[in-house]
Amino acid sequence: MTDLILASQSSSRRAMLEAAGVPFRAEAAGVDEEAAKLAFQAEGYDGRGLADALAELKAVKLSRRYPDALVLGCDSTVQASDGALLDKAESREEARDQLAALAGTTHRLTSAAVVALGGAPIWRYVDVAKMTMRPFSDAFLESYLEDEWPAIGGCVGGYRIEGLGAQLFARIEGSQFTIMGLPLLPLLDWLRIRGVIQA
Repeated sequence: MTDLILASQSSSRRAMLEAAGVPFRAEAAGVDEEAAKLAFQAEGYDGRGLADALAELKAVKLSRRYPDALVLGCDSTVQASDGALLDKAESREEARDQLAALAGTTHRLTSAAVVALGGAPIWRYVDVAKMTMRPFSDAFLESYLEDEWPAIGGCVGGYRIEGLGAQLFARIEGSQFTIMGLPLLPLLDWLRIRGVIQA
């Protein structure tokens, strides 16, 4: 059986794979994500293209180190209704500003997964969820940040949908797995075809 390596230290992606019974190990890809993101954005990539390109970059880089393993790279982006791409908030104040701007609007969360073998991509899947945040009060926002900061500092958009972040939303169209950072069901289908997990 071919080894599967998750090119990420993301706790939510690890938890999803573990809960689904997928055998894998995780290792950081060693990619300068900020520099890569800036380069891709300078080339005009939108949220979907950026998530896909970053996922491929991570998978391919680690795959060169482990050419006989299947290496899974993932990335997620959040694109506001005005087209602006959001980054992870670096401070509680920045998280507050982002969430206040998203309130009452619909944004697009894209999660991409790319598997590489021998230093080249051999499978990819990109999925998009439409996320409509409800209008909320300043008091709710402050209470939310009190409970969720700094844990949401590592989450683009400033929420963990599997926790209190669910209270931010009026409507969601898309897979919860995608929202948590990994289009899990298509990946499981492909891993069954490859014989990594039982069919």
